[in-house]
Amino acid sequence: MIDLPAPDPTTIRRGLGTILVVDDSRTNLTVLGRRLGHLGYLTVLSDNGGEALDLIAARGFDLVLLDMVMPRLSGVQVLREIRGSHDTADLPVIMLTGRSDPAAAVEALAAGADDHVAKPFDFDVLAARIARTLARARRIAELKRSNASLDARIAARAVELGETKTQLAATRADRQRLVASIQALNDEVERLSR
Repeated sequence: MIDLPAPDPTTIRRGLGTILVVDDSRTNLTVLGRRLGHLGYLTVLSDNGGEALDLIAARGFDLVLLDMVMPRLSGVQVLREIRGSHDTADLPVIMLTGRSDPAAAVEALAAGADDHVAKPFDFDVLAARIARTLARARRIAELKRSNASLDARIAARAVELGETKTQLAATRADRQRLVASIQALNDEVERLSR
């Protein structure tokens, strides 16, 4: 992991998100870390896939910028590990690669990348893609929270409905006992009045 100088405290207050940048080039890491820091993102830098997976498991990130071609553990392998874990399956990942052929984009997207950017790239375009991917991830997270809330409400209503059905059955049973009791009293009154 590479440490960078802390970004300007005024940008941290904006709280745009925490990004893990994974690239085997220390130069790329330093440049991306610095530029993203100036935009207000908190960045953690890693120069290999194994360390990146450990970092992802240990702390929460809002997005991963992942180099596609790295020694030992490729970006595609790291991405498959990310997508294969229940805890990180929805973690937004933008794949970066020096390969400009369409097959690279297809491979990255097929492995589960949310987006693909070929190097060299215009940083403003990358920043826009990061912002869009994070906004979409926030909307998805909000939908998941809403769905969970609705599921909880449905479960609570189902319990209430079950309790109401039980009360209704008990009330019907009481009514039947009362009707039978009244009928028995009527029969007794008729028998005594003869």
